[in-house]
Amino acid sequence: MQSGKAVWPWVLGVVVVGGAGTWLFRDQLQHLADGVAVPEQSAPTSAVAVPKPAATQEPAPSPIKHPLDSEAAADPALPNLADSDAAAWSTLSELFKGEGALTALLRDHLIQRLVTQVDNLDKASVPPTALAFRPLPGSLQVEPGEGGERIAAANAARYAPYVQAFTALDPAAATHAYKRFYPLIQQAYVDLGRPDGYFNDRLVTVIDHLLDTPELAQAPLLQRDERGRYRFADAALQSRSIGQKALLRMDVAQARAVKQQLRAIRAAITH
Repeated sequence: MQSGKAVWPWVLGVVVVGGAGTWLFRDQLQHLADGVAVPEQSAPTSAVAVPKPAATQEPAPSPIKHPLDSEAAADPALPNLADSDAAAWSTLSELFKGEGALTALLRDHLIQRLVTQVDNLDKASVPPTALAFRPLPGSLQVEPGEGGERIAAANAARYAPYVQAFTALDPAAATHAYKRFYPLIQQAYVDLGRPDGYFNDRLVTVIDHLLDTPELAQAPLLQRDERGRYRFADAALQSRSIGQKALLRMDVAQARAVKQQLRAIRAAITH
């Protein structure tokens, strides 16, 4: 939760389902590990032939839990994914009735960025390349409280325009647009290395994860790390995902409003 860089997550993060999100995230960024080193296996010292392991059968792909009737809404004139930025931006502007809530959005590779971010919302940290938005100006607002510094009530004002834009979305219109673009969204998900994955199932999983964010009785207690960045003092809160921590930094009314909209959108994409 580093001071001076806050971005509210595009909670859905999909080009047409998500609302005004991603704007809270730079508070918690850490680089994910680039990979795990695989130890080299030394050659056998004996001349005896080493038997080959028995062939194993590849596991069957998981069944789709929440299939979309995307054929009915799919646009046969959709551009290729690589050329979809202009069409995606135009659709978002229509859904949000202007570009005011989209000023922090990175326009290039738009669908790919949003799909990547959704796929990272339930993780403890994300690489900067997984973000679809620039950080908001200003810094996290804190105030002294019982036991130390806590998130200030005034901090909610930084997120208010984006929360309002997200909660004002028409879930039916957003879902129709989501279905229209779904072939490109699914392609972007497969390109992440999920050849057997179904993005709508992943989106529902992420929404359910965000809805599980606890509601706190008071603003959370903060502390600074060795680099001067704010972190939740409660280790259990600090260990939560970036998506849940973003909701925890909002005030109670904002978090409830976002969750209500998430439930509405979840219902629209699962029926």
